[in-house]
Amino acid sequence: MPIHQEFLDELNDRLNIVDVVSAYVPLKQRGANHWGLCPFHHEKTPSFSVNEAKQIFHCFGCGKGGGPIRFIMEMEGLSFPDAVRKLAGQVGLTVPEEDRGDSHWRERRRYILELNREAARFYRSMLARPDGEAVVSYIREKRRISPKFSAKFGLGAAPDAWDMLILAMADKGYEKADLIEAGLAVAGKNGGVYDKYRNRLMLPVIDVRGDVIGFTSRVMDDSIPKYLNTPETAIFKKRSILYGLNYAKSTKRHNFILVEGNIDVITLHQAGFDNTVATMGTALTEEHVRLLSRYTKELVLCYDNDAAGEDATQRAITLLRSSDMGVKVLRLPKHRTQDGELVKQDADDYIKNHGPGAFQDLMERSSNSVEYRLAALEGKLDLTRDDQRAQYLQEAAEVVASLSSPVEREIYGGRAAQRAGVTREAMADEVQRLRKRKHWKGQREVERRNLTPVRQLQPKERELRYVNVRSARAEEGILRIVLLDGAFFAQLDELTPEYFSSPLLGKAYRLLRQRWQEGRRLALAALDGEFTPQEMDHLSAVLQEPQPRNTAQLALADMKQTVLEERRREGIHSGADLTALRNELKQKKGYGG
Repeated sequence: MPIHQEFLDELNDRLNIVDVVSAYVPLKQRGANHWGLCPFHHEKTPSFSVNEAKQIFHCFGCGKGGGPIRFIMEMEGLSFPDAVRKLAGQVGLTVPEEDRGDSHWRERRRYILELNREAARFYRSMLARPDGEAVVSYIREKRRISPKFSAKFGLGAAPDAWDMLILAMADKGYEKADLIEAGLAVAGKNGGVYDKYRNRLMLPVIDVRGDVIGFTSRVMDDSIPKYLNTPETAIFKKRSILYGLNYAKSTKRHNFILVEGNIDVITLHQAGFDNTVATMGTALTEEHVRLLSRYTKELVLCYDNDAAGEDATQRAITLLRSSDMGVKVLRLPKHRTQDGELVKQDADDYIKNHGPGAFQDLMERSSNSVEYRLAALEGKLDLTRDDQRAQYLQEAAEVVASLSSPVEREIYGGRAAQRAGVTREAMADEVQRLRKRKHWKGQREVERRNLTPVRQLQPKERELRYVNVRSARAEEGILRIVLLDGAFFAQLDELTPEYFSSPLLGKAYRLLRQRWQEGRRLALAALDGEFTPQEMDHLSAVLQEPQPRNTAQLALADMKQTVLEERRREGIHSGADLTALRNELKQKKGYGG
């Protein structure tokens, strides 16, 4: 582990998970647990539980769980070391820098960030040289970005040369291997190394801390790819990056605007919409949604007004249903050229063609996600034709049926009925039918799961599935009992981790046993850094099952025996082995000779 266990133990001893979680989630105590609405998925009935005695949280809805450190990792999007540092600062502790591995990783990260900053300065300096004239012209004339905002976003130029960046960085002490690691250079098939970005507009990607974590770029000629990003590295992960968030987080506006392009972000900021961000050429992800929800309660989707933009909007709306953000959609009208042709336009085009005031009008007239979906549905069908009108009614009813609020169902159902020329009652009947069918299907799924208990006992993640459910259930029980009181380990001398059928449960048993032997406090929260998030989710779920202390002694003996028996069964390869096992079981159960 990168951070010494002694320090982690002291940190966990000083933390109270109720206090940690309460800073983000309102909690109410019911019985032994505190309950609240899960911050990791959308819900209306609290299924998020915090157990003060066990110092763990667990959501019975989405399955996330763990200790205080895991909670901060999920809420803040931090690595394990960064979450530890954040919590340590809150309780007045300083993380020791003794571990060489951790120190090396952080030093390397700082080194790459400094290299990125130097590269950004190099690209910026190219704008004042002949090598950057084409990019300067593109910025000022094509994109109409002012010198002020060009400087604010650090725009630069990659020269049309093979190794100018490599040579410039070598003068500052950086080696080719450093540039390859940072994604600034690539190795050729012949063994040579050359600049990754050539003849391109360069846009540094800056995180909320002000660090340059990578670059995005646009080519200045007809070569491909047109847009090129830093490859995935330890510090550049597109699934969780929002371009422009370093400025948007300080906006005074009440919402955020999400656009598709990086240039769109700069154009809108220049036009006064400093609440604009963009993904890095990827579809919206759950990580993006969690990040956005930390800074705003309303998100306006402003994607391109072509088929791809419509599809991206629909996918984003589906994903955003699980968030607590309000969602609106700004529909950009198509632009009519001088020849009278209607062409698509993005946010950058619209600002140039119509100005900030017109864009603000569109913002104020933006529709909520339900209105958008109904309008999009209407736009693709001809409601003068009976067959397409019937299709509209069916698909519109599905949209309305998905709404949880009866008031919203009545309002939007009425609007859809009016557009299709049917009665409100007919639409209401169809919506009710769909809701009953969905409820019925849900009930059948619950019944089906209840009739397959083995499946119910399995972890959600396929890679954690049990190969021997009977043994694994006993192994789970053993973990619950030893966490009640480590003294129970004294009765488990012959039960080593190798006897466990589940590698995950065996690892947890080994680590807890080691802590008991070393005289350390036993708690699942103390193991936060030893397991993946998915593994901690499952372990926290295991600990939710009750284990009365007064029956623990007898239960432990039975569970231990089950694990040993199942291990013996795995070793049966002949009739003699089976006979020996049967005789042994008879003697232990007291009904043999």
